[in-house]
Amino acid sequence: MFGISPLGWLHTLGSLPAIPLAIWMLVRHGRIVPRSKAGAAYFVFMLIGGLTVFLVAKQPVSNVIAAATLALLVAGFAVGRISVPGRAARYFETIFLTMTVFLLLVPSVSETLRRVPDGNPIAADPGSPILLGALGTLTVLLILGLAAQILYLRRTTRQVSTPRA
Repeated sequence: MFGISPLGWLHTLGSLPAIPLAIWMLVRHGRIVPRSKAGAAYFVFMLIGGLTVFLVAKQPVSNVIAAATLALLVAGFAVGRISVPGRAARYFETIFLTMTVFLLLVPSVSETLRRVPDGNPIAADPGSPILLGALGTLTVLLILGLAAQILYLRRTTRQVSTPRA
């Protein structure tokens, strides 16, 4: 079905739960929260998806995206545990993990539009206007989302550090 191999299904079903987890944390907390149960589950599902890409990818760009996703994922979960960046750690953590969501959604949207419905996909080729529009929308959402997250972190950091009279 959809031209997906058994290993491709492992990759797809292994990484799929990361999407609702990310959406839930973004809506509830405004960011991916690594030191939470949902954050830990997100890490595991992203790790499964990121590692299995190397087994199923047919295009070199897929391996580059997977490597970038894994690097950002590890950096996002590690940066809050080291003392070097100080207060900037939350910003780095937020940016890195939001980028992992984006890098998960780009191939997910692309593959879905190029495979569904089975036999007559919405986007027949990589240059399809609907696919390019969807990817452009994701890029705009990334930029606006990161800006909103950074502003929110600045506001909440100031409120915490500024004593009230």
